[in-house]
Amino acid sequence: MTRRAEWPGSDAEPAPDPGAGPDYGTGWGGGSGEGAGRRARSRSRSSGSPSSSRAEKGEPRDPVEQARNICLRLLTGTPRTRKQLADALRKREIPDEAAEEVLSRFEDVGLIDDAAFADAWVESRHHGRGLARRALVRELRTKGVDSAVIDEAVGQLDSEQEEETARELVARKLRSTRGLDRDRRLRRLAGMLARKGYGEGMALRVVRQALEEEGEDTEGLEEPF
Repeated sequence: MTRRAEWPGSDAEPAPDPGAGPDYGTGWGGGSGEGAGRRARSRSRSSGSPSSSRAEKGEPRDPVEQARNICLRLLTGTPRTRKQLADALRKREIPDEAAEEVLSRFEDVGLIDDAAFADAWVESRHHGRGLARRALVRELRTKGVDSAVIDEAVGQLDSEQEEETARELVARKLRSTRGLDRDRRLRRLAGMLARKGYGEGMALRVVRQALEEEGEDTEGLEEPF
């Protein structure tokens, strides 16, 4: 007895007409309904805009709110100048008007205070790294602090304090130069002070006195080096 060929599926499913086009509505064979779902999901993903993506991540669309959040994150645990924050907002493509509004508001409530920043910077960098006024001025300028504010901050240091710090720096470095000839010691010690912003006259005087205390002949060291 010849067995009648049957299409896959139950007896209740009629065999599809080979001449008919694909039936995307029946889900026959498990392909069309699932394929339609995949296509729909693909269209949904491809149609998503950057703004909707940001919204899904919880980022605000309002540029003022964006600027506020950025500034708060940057200020957490680390004081910053107004210029540093303005540069960060510009890098994030925050509109100038929104950035100005937020920065001014932060200044009003004391979250941005360039004068306090400069005072703390001078205190920390002078006592921690031994930097002289000239080096401190250079650093604060790169951070966008106003010249008048810088002058007031570095005015905390007078010449006597600066020279005392220079002596401490030389005393700490002196031992490592023992065994070198006098001129090499001079260049090494004076160069260290110069990199920290000390002037040539003060550096020469401090180094000469330190070498004299160790018994070095300092004759001729009064000339510029």
